[in-house]
Amino acid sequence: MNAADLGLPVDVPSTALFTDQYELTMLQAALRAGTADRHSVFEVFTRRLPEGRRYGVLAGVGRVLDAVENFRFDPAVLGFLREREIVDEPTLEWLAGYRFSGDIWGYPEGEVYFPGSPVLRVEGSFAECVLLETVVLSILNHDSAIAAAASRMSAAAGGRRLIEMGARRTHELAAVAASRAAYVGGFEATSDLAAGFRYNIPTVGTSAHAFTLLHDTERDAFRAQVDSLGRGTTLLVDTYDVAEAVRTAVELAGPELGAVRIDSGDLLLVAHRVRAQLDDLGARDTKIVVTSDLDEYAIASLAAAPVDAYGVGTQLVTGSGHPTCSMVYKLVARAASADPKAPLVPVAKKSLGGKASIGGRKWAARRKDAHGVAEAEVVGTGPVPDALAADQLLVELVKGGEVVGREPLETARTRHIAARAGLPMSAVQLSRGEPVLPTEYA
Repeated sequence: MNAADLGLPVDVPSTALFTDQYELTMLQAALRAGTADRHSVFEVFTRRLPEGRRYGVLAGVGRVLDAVENFRFDPAVLGFLREREIVDEPTLEWLAGYRFSGDIWGYPEGEVYFPGSPVLRVEGSFAECVLLETVVLSILNHDSAIAAAASRMSAAAGGRRLIEMGARRTHELAAVAASRAAYVGGFEATSDLAAGFRYNIPTVGTSAHAFTLLHDTERDAFRAQVDSLGRGTTLLVDTYDVAEAVRTAVELAGPELGAVRIDSGDLLLVAHRVRAQLDDLGARDTKIVVTSDLDEYAIASLAAAPVDAYGVGTQLVTGSGHPTCSMVYKLVARAASADPKAPLVPVAKKSLGGKASIGGRKWAARRKDAHGVAEAEVVGTGPVPDALAADQLLVELVKGGEVVGREPLETARTRHIAARAGLPMSAVQLSRGEPVLPTEYA
């Protein structure tokens, strides 16, 4: 009996079913109407930032490129669609040969964004572009939410080390994506080995309370860990009595003890006491790592504490209260006919309730003041003003169906640090506020 017989998910390498059914039914109707081949421009943007956030962080671009490459309707996928009678046979025949052959431009990964920023532009026939909506949005909404939370935590940490350790607090696949996004946003390591394997993110981890409780005494547990992992290991010291545990840890490992971890209690008070105790015992180089349901506000509150690193789980992988960025994927222009020479016509949704959009293929640039600090996000549909030509934000990611914009994850991480540093200083304030840059339409 296999996984399918048991009703369990099966591993499908294609990303084609990471979609909503209406994308396929739209395709079928457009093919029948003769409008499927009209050249179209879709854009991804958000109408607003999550409440109180001053900037967004674009993450997941590399994963989008992978998803587009793997968006194939293989026999298993086509069989599923045929069995469920989701689309008709002519549509299935069209899907069998699907390969995205259009162009994609977007903000490079790690860049910051604001309401209205065209963070991704997908261009090609209506048929090939419309199918990508759900997979693109699911990746960018999730990863950008995590990266934004990570960025805020990174700013609050003030250069202290941040470790992502939220795998057990979310879906196992989301955990891997969250580790990647957190790394883009400023974290330095993850506890998730799958993320380390897939994305070459540094991994860390030593022991939990269960390891201490397994042994007859805390001393036995510490000795076993030091014997196995060396004196540079990190010992968890809050299972029983913190002061006694620190004393035992230094006695066994000596001043070469790498770090102690505190996972409960008044972290500010306990960290000060542990630091003083370590110094008195001669372990001045031993680091202090704190965990325990941290978020950016808790991290900021520990700024005056002698803490060397923070381990963050639940709040990070859930976007610290904002698990999505509310990005949308909208048709903004389409050709008047299927003729390759037909001009593009701007189109836009005109609805009530703040859900209207602006038509036309857009460019974006970030205007800077005399000191080189960003002062506005400028978005337009006409010619780019000469004064902004050097400050354009969109880069080519896919050309004629071929990925041309793939880059190392470290590049995105470095870019984000630079992009955040280029914003007004108020961008990293944790108090609630409006976006730190206005969006101007040219």
